[in-house]
Amino acid sequence: MIDKHSKIYIAGHHGLVGSAIVRQLSQQGFDNLITKTHQQLDLTNQRVVDDFFKQQAPDYVVLAAAKVGGIYANNTYPADFIYQNMMIEANVIHAAFKYRVKRLLFLGSTCIYPQATPQPMREDALLTGILEPTNEPYAVAKIAGIKLCESYNRQHGTDFRSVMPTNLYGINDNFHPENSHVIPALMQRFHQAKINQATEVVIWGSGKPRREFLYVDDMAQGSLFVLALDEATYQANTQPMLSHINIGTGVDVSITEMAQIMQTVVGFTGKLVFDTSKPDGTLRKLSDVSRLSNMGWRSGVDLVQGLRKTYAWYAEQEKNRKIRC
Repeated sequence: MIDKHSKIYIAGHHGLVGSAIVRQLSQQGFDNLITKTHQQLDLTNQRVVDDFFKQQAPDYVVLAAAKVGGIYANNTYPADFIYQNMMIEANVIHAAFKYRVKRLLFLGSTCIYPQATPQPMREDALLTGILEPTNEPYAVAKIAGIKLCESYNRQHGTDFRSVMPTNLYGINDNFHPENSHVIPALMQRFHQAKINQATEVVIWGSGKPRREFLYVDDMAQGSLFVLALDEATYQANTQPMLSHINIGTGVDVSITEMAQIMQTVVGFTGKLVFDTSKPDGTLRKLSDVSRLSNMGWRSGVDLVQGLRKTYAWYAEQEKNRKIRC
């Protein structure tokens, strides 16, 4: 159990993941949260991060800060993805050790698993094969984060934990038409098509790949569940060099099925067109969530519910943006 007055630093609180963590902590009654924007605290700068930890001395850290993006962004900016993410992880994790943080939670991604991993993907599939080329730099950085946590635990006796959420979506997602993930990118396209009374929406790829999607507030609940576990329980369900835990729904759908559900949620009445000249990526990505399920946590928001919540928020943001303009 974590005291509600504990000083908790959430790195990356403006992002999809970090903002959901902040919402959940606030709803649970935690009243001593530390947040800093990128402009206030550059996590890729070791000296700045060291000074921050020395001054603030947080009790707990949730490391949700990361450079993220979809297939297009990963293919276009591979150096940015590997450099920025590795620098953030190394600086924050080392400072957490140096200034005696009680517990740290590192958030990664199920893209850490090899391209040809048997489905559903178990935690022990890590480092057993070749990574998906379209996001290899990002995946390598996230693997490094896991191994940083494990290495500090083994050498210094720290309590640094890692969770690997599946594909996330929800409030505060990135809706950029090129640099976003599949759900926000499609939601933006469907919304604009509805507003402009377009007759079709183009979807990248064949629509055949299957993906697991987790509503971001569900992810936050699962992550904080792991953070709050007593050390004995966490260690009993993990291993020193296999310590990460998958967070997901354990259910997947095809991109076509997801698009059809979104089409209904948004209210677009045109047709779907699949651009097969664009890459599909991995044909299936489904996480094995039995480790976390055995500890006592399961997701509670299905895809229809999550898309409705997300679209209601997105539509309101678009309405307010137009009013401001």
